[in-house]
Amino acid sequence: QVHLEESGGGLVQAGGSLRLSCVASGETFSNYIMGWFRQAPGKEREFVATVSWNGGAIYYADSAKGRFTISRDNTKNTVYLQMNSLKSEDTAVYLCAALRNSGVSFLYSILSDPRRYDFWGQGTQVTVSS
Repeated sequence: QVHLEESGGGLVQAGGSLRLSCVASGETFSNYIMGWFRQAPGKEREFVATVSWNGGAIYYADSAKGRFTISRDNTKNTVYLQMNSLKSEDTAVYLCAALRNSGVSFLYSILSDPRRYDFWGQGTQVTVSS
């Protein structure tokens, strides 16, 4: 079992920045691919970004490219999402997720699918005012 706890959300004006953190506990953090998703009211869970076990490979959703940066620190069991140039449409609950790295191919088609992930945090609210 992996427990994930997000933090760093809040209210920010359009154009501002936030840095989300997700701390993992319970199992060896480097055994997991980590992802960030978001979910707005009435909408499906949406892929934002994912990072391989060592940070060497990353994918972003088109909506995140050029504005968001995912990173991880395996010594701190933490994955980050730096969000810049925030827009009102970025308003959502942001959730981190862990996918056990047992031979899974690091492909966008796989890692952008929330059903592939094994563990989820409770989420942190991000609200961007226009």
